[in-house]
Amino acid sequence: MASHSRWNKDYVLAIVDNHIIDYPSPINLSYAWSFGALAGICLVIQIVTGIFLAMHYTPHVDFAFSSVEHIMRDVNSGWLIRYMHANGASMFFIVVYSHIFRGLYYGSYMTPREHLWCSGVLIFLLMMATAFMGYVLPWGQMSFWGATVITNLFSAIPFVGPSIVDWLWGGFCVDNATLNRFFSLHFVLPFAIAGLVIAHIALLHKDGSNNPLGVNSTMDKISFYPYFYVKDLFSLMCFILFFSIILFYFPNLLGHPDNYIPANPMSTPAHIVPEWYFLPFYAILRSIPDKLGGVAAMGGAIVILLFLPFINTSEVRSSAFRPVFRKSFWFFFANFLLLGWIGQEVVEHPYVLIGQVGTAFYFLFILFFIPAIGLIEKELMKTN
Repeated sequence: MASHSRWNKDYVLAIVDNHIIDYPSPINLSYAWSFGALAGICLVIQIVTGIFLAMHYTPHVDFAFSSVEHIMRDVNSGWLIRYMHANGASMFFIVVYSHIFRGLYYGSYMTPREHLWCSGVLIFLLMMATAFMGYVLPWGQMSFWGATVITNLFSAIPFVGPSIVDWLWGGFCVDNATLNRFFSLHFVLPFAIAGLVIAHIALLHKDGSNNPLGVNSTMDKISFYPYFYVKDLFSLMCFILFFSIILFYFPNLLGHPDNYIPANPMSTPAHIVPEWYFLPFYAILRSIPDKLGGVAAMGGAIVILLFLPFINTSEVRSSAFRPVFRKSFWFFFANFLLLGWIGQEVVEHPYVLIGQVGTAFYFLFILFFIPAIGLIEKELMKTN
């Protein structure tokens, strides 16, 4: 038994040593490579605070709103745990969006990291599903009506749409069964995300990290510890400072005031909007006048990210050596922010037109510009 225990201990220490301490990292990694570690820390914060909140939350339409107020007012440090969880979701998405755009800029989706990129997109999809169901749980006005609007979108799917909606609702409207299902799934999905994160890290360590120059750095690597953990530690300190300012001084900055009103099926809010991190995709949904087309465009805006490694035609990774792609990337980034702004505006002129133009550019960039720029670069390389 002693030898078996010692073998297990040595095995664990070997994993830690190979994947953390002596993990070979490209010598030129910048602070932009700290977003992956920060995303993992955000996930841990969400899981830990979520477990504590679940101890006091009541998933019932008559008591859900009151149980959240009970957590805020009566549970020791309950206000802190609740605000950490609510704002932690926003921090998580800020970090993950930064991580995704960094990957786009430096070509981290290119061979041999296709599977790494695809696993990251799957994590992002699960994050969005988890965040949506979590937003429903406080059972305020925006929670109830957001759930009603978003779940109704599935009815646009031919043949099976109405059945999916009935299953999500657990009946014929958003009610107690819906809240129970969303609570159960919201509790379980973070652990599924954690499993995918482990697979994501395994794929990362299989092929090694990309680097700002996008060159093959197989022969120019140093151990992660003690050189790069300092960068991650500094990034963590900056993140904690930013998170603390939001948490202690502006805890409701990123939320919606209508969610402090108990859910009322008989009173529709003047303007139903999702959380800020859904707004770009919500703008894409609203820019298509057809319901099914809007749902397909919104889902497609995320799914097409899975195809990026396979439609890419460039042999150069980093935007540092791709001036045309670099300019178009920043246009794409600005367009994404524009869609986020449009998503919170009312559906009227000129916001509808701006949203349609932004949606068109979003899909054109991924489906046309990325492969076309790669082909142009190849031709220029041949002529030179």
